[in-house]
Amino acid sequence: MKNVSLAIIPGDGVGREVMPGAVDVLDTIADIHGGLSFQNTWYPYSCDYYLKHGRMMAEDGLDQLGQHDHIFLGAVGNPKLVPDHTSLWGLLIAIRREFQQVINVRPAKKLSGIDSPLRQNEDFDFVVVRENSEGEYSEVGGRIHQGDDEVAIQNAIFTRKTTERVMKYAFSLAENRRKYVMSATKSNGIVHSMPFWDEVFNDVGDGYPSIDQASSHIDALAASLVSKPHELDVVVASNLFGDILTDIGAAIMGSIGVAPAANLNVNGKYPSMFEPVHGSAPDIEGKGIANPIGQIWTGKMLLDHIGEHELSTFLLSTIEEVLADGFKTQDIGGNSSTGEVISEIVRRLKIN
Repeated sequence: MKNVSLAIIPGDGVGREVMPGAVDVLDTIADIHGGLSFQNTWYPYSCDYYLKHGRMMAEDGLDQLGQHDHIFLGAVGNPKLVPDHTSLWGLLIAIRREFQQVINVRPAKKLSGIDSPLRQNEDFDFVVVRENSEGEYSEVGGRIHQGDDEVAIQNAIFTRKTTERVMKYAFSLAENRRKYVMSATKSNGIVHSMPFWDEVFNDVGDGYPSIDQASSHIDALAASLVSKPHELDVVVASNLFGDILTDIGAAIMGSIGVAPAANLNVNGKYPSMFEPVHGSAPDIEGKGIANPIGQIWTGKMLLDHIGEHELSTFLLSTIEEVLADGFKTQDIGGNSSTGEVISEIVRRLKIN
């Protein structure tokens, strides 16, 4: 029996609405398998927690979360009550940094049953591998002076070790896909970090002669995601560029509500974390119309990470089957409720 200890953090807004159903889906998958079980521990860390305690999680919250194999995170944020930078750096970023979740993986594919806003009919299926710990999101910098003389400095930090690590992960992933890696760069405008990025990409690429490889400036690559996403396989990108490209990936799928993500610890010392790309959507909280697919597809990525590839494939095919049969929330052209979509996925998992 494979026992997996999960820290469950529903978060805020629609995160609290979709998380119970997503956990039910994972438990259903485990029941079907027979040799897999999840031990779920729920944590209330959220903006509500901040309003009560003055912090996004308990003082020993990271110690608590670190006792688990992995973290299943919902959407976090309530900007009307807690500034976004407070909620982000107090929970999500704190977990990523403390647990050395140095690689972020976000897939995008044309799902059955969802009409992409793109006019072309070609299917697409690509993955963005994003450096998750430094780059443009470095904390190095500051502000000095006031008034007209005020200066804000934000330093982007790129180390060879970290850049090589994310690129090697991307190439390894491509070996089991369509054997093509595209690097996102901007070396014609960013004169230090991006030429360095290109040099490391070329050096790492030399070790993977069977993989087709190319580089594209981020502006042209963003356009390619709209005009010809079917040509892409694995995209490797810095922290900022990867963040931008994956939101475009969600948009061309039809809704950010379906997009999943994984924050991976690659040294085995700490848990990895799995979260949907979408936010807490406080404007639709409580209406029962939140799309649960992003959270459930994130569960599929968790299954892949723990080596349950057959089950993960089964789950994604069931999701697509349900969507194709019209069980869809409003954001992707349907009229089903959150609960109806979840219930139908669970039902079909049990009978297939």
